[in-house]
Amino acid sequence: MTDATLAQRLTDVQDGIADAAAEAGRSAGEITTVVVTKFQPVELLRELVELGVHDLGENRHQEAREKASELTGLGIRWHFVGQLQGKKAKQVREYASVIHSVDRPALVHALASDESSVDCFVQVNLTGDPERGGASPSQLPGLVDDVLATPGLRLLGLMAVAPLDEEPRRAFAHVRALSERIRSQAPDAVAMSMGMSGDYRAAILEGATHLRIGTAITGNRPQPRLISN
Repeated sequence: MTDATLAQRLTDVQDGIADAAAEAGRSAGEITTVVVTKFQPVELLRELVELGVHDLGENRHQEAREKASELTGLGIRWHFVGQLQGKKAKQVREYASVIHSVDRPALVHALASDESSVDCFVQVNLTGDPERGGASPSQLPGLVDDVLATPGLRLLGLMAVAPLDEEPRRAFAHVRALSERIRSQAPDAVAMSMGMSGDYRAAILEGATHLRIGTAITGNRPQPRLISN
């Protein structure tokens, strides 16, 4: 049995996505909702699958690997949405279908493979703070070229997080402009991973194709388990 509250939250978000898509003159069917399940128990992930959710996002390698192993065979498409250490890159490739946080040449090279392909987004940093994840806008052309030249990576587009001190739609409009700019290098890289629980409507209005939504669907996160990333 699935939790009625979980089902209602999922329905509420799906309705919100449909409303925003209609306002933007878009189809909700062209938007992928990645339910971010950081710190959530495996039982909740099973319930999400029962409710028809198959795109799940995690941002810590150890936790993601354990969940992927336990839930094998359920048709889950795993999205790695957190910052990724180069030394973990090969291991993340083993279960992730999509990596949203490619942000530097060293990581691109660590993800290279002649044996299999993984979808990825290049993460752009909108804050101006080099300590935050993501490449600066000025670094994007070179990083995009690196991804395109690397075997085993398929570039979907750009990923970003709206800064806390900026109006979300303005930030997402910036991502949209950057996305249009890189298409001269990568014509097929039209996807944009942006929008979370509190700002997904603004992201949809600016063309988001992938939303990363956690607590609006899953509820408050439990306390993290003390495991190594």
